[in-house]
Parts: sequence; C-alpha cells; structure tokens
Amino acid sequence: MKRLLIAVLSCLVVAAMALPVMAGQTLMMATTTSTANTGLLDELVVPKFLKDTGIEIKYVAVGTGKALKMAENCDVDVVLVHAPAAEKAYVDKGVLIDRKELMYNDFVIIGPADDPAGVQGMNVAEALKTIAQKQAVFASRGDNSGTHKKELSLWKAAGMAVPEKAAWYVQTGQGMLPTINIANEKNGYTMTDRGTYIKYADTKGGNPPLVVLVEGDKVLFNQYSALAVNTAKCKDAQYELATKFINWMASPETQAAIGNFKLLGKKLFIPNAK
Repeated sequence: MKRLLIAVLSCLVVAAMALPVMAGQTLMMATTTSTANTGLLDELVVPKFLKDTGIEIKYVAVGTGKALKMAENCDVDVVLVHAPAAEKAYVDKGVLIDRKELMYNDFVIIGPADDPAGVQGMNVAEALKTIAQKQAVFASRGDNSGTHKKELSLWKAAGMAVPEKAAWYVQTGQGMLPTINIANEKNGYTMTDRGTYIKYADTKGGNPPLVVLVEGDKVLFNQYSALAVNTAKCKDAQYELATKFINWMASPETQAAIGNFKLLGKKLFIPNAK
C-alpha cells in the first residue's frame, strides 16, 4: 500500500512539474495563403508536428507582406513565407532570424482554355506584353502577398510599368483561390503558384476552366522559407519552439512527407532543405 501511495504521489509531482511546459506548447505562426489553401498545413504539417513534438500550431494565413508585418508587431513566433527579397529585408532589420529554405514550387500564368490573348507557350515577358497590348483581363492579387510581389517584379522585368490604372487590370485584394475565381468569371488571366493551381484544379474535378498557359520560365521559381522572430526585438517570442519547428520542417522525414503530399497525382511542393 505504501509503495502504491508513493507511486501515485510521484505521478502527481511529475504531472505538476509538466503543467507549465504544457501550457506554453503552442507555436504562433503567420504564413502565406498558399500553404493553407493547398491543405499542406491542415492535412500534413499541423497534425504531424503535434504528433511528433506535442506542440500545437496556431496559424494565420495571409499574404507574405502581412505575415512579415505580424512578425514585426510581435504577434507570432515564426513565419512560413515565399518572398525572399522581403524576407531578407526583415532579417536586415533584425526582426527575423534563422532563415531556412524548405521547399519550392513555381508560378504559372493561367487563363481560359481558348486563350483569347494568344499567350500560350510564350515566356513571361512576352506574355505580359501581349496581355497588355490586347487589353485582356488580368486579375492581380493586389494584396502585397508574395505572389503579388513577384507579379509586380515581372511587369518591371518585362520593361513595363505596372498597369495599376488600366481598366483591364483587376486588383482583387484577395487570396489566390478567390483571385483565380475572379479571373475565371471575367474570362481573364492571372498568375498563381502551382500548388494552389493544382488545388483549384482538384476542386474542379481535374477539369478546371482556367488552364496553364505560361510555365517553365526560370524567373517563375517560387521558394518557401521559415524564419524565427528575433527575441531581441520581441522578448516574448517563443524562439525555442520556432527553432524546433524550423528544424522539424527541414528534417528528412518531414521533407519526404512534403514531397509525397499530392493532389491529382501531382506534387504541390518540392522539398529542398539543405
């Protein structure tokens, strides 16, 4: 009886000691809409991270620009985003640290299957110039997201001003899937990451009304990285949990799981942690 009592008391002491740790095991993350829209977070990352580490992830899916701003405002512990130049600017400001490249896909320009502007097979610069010349509808995220930042850079790289005031240039101010739907409603074009496009195609039974018309240009490469919030800027940021998450995402097992995450038999993200 005495041994049983000692064992019970020991368990209670261990449980009591664990309570403060358990109470702090929630990682706050801001991320881009594509990681959420594709199902990568809810179907793979969040449940697997909880199972492997006991740490819960609570995330907000917004454009990369807003995600980085949330980090600067000390609202989150880690970000998972896809705008390398903007990320490095926040690293230079000391807001974020430990940038780790984790996976990639590519951007594609999609449009109606009958391609009214005739851009299929063109490189990106030729396609954008043609869309502008023919004043075909182009739906832009217009939300300072990573995709929007990339799109703006491509207009400039094509030697053109961003057509912000043109009637055919529609700024949705919304996420990627709503923007694709708006492009479809207007029989127009848009640019999306391939993972979100595959998700969109899956929702249409594999037969989407908008199809990939421009792809394969090296400028369409789309790198995703995670960065921890710097406790020197945000003293309450949970750096230890952020580090665990980044290392877990870069682990061989998680990288393999990301590579095996597919819809319609296609990979949505390609792991490339080093």
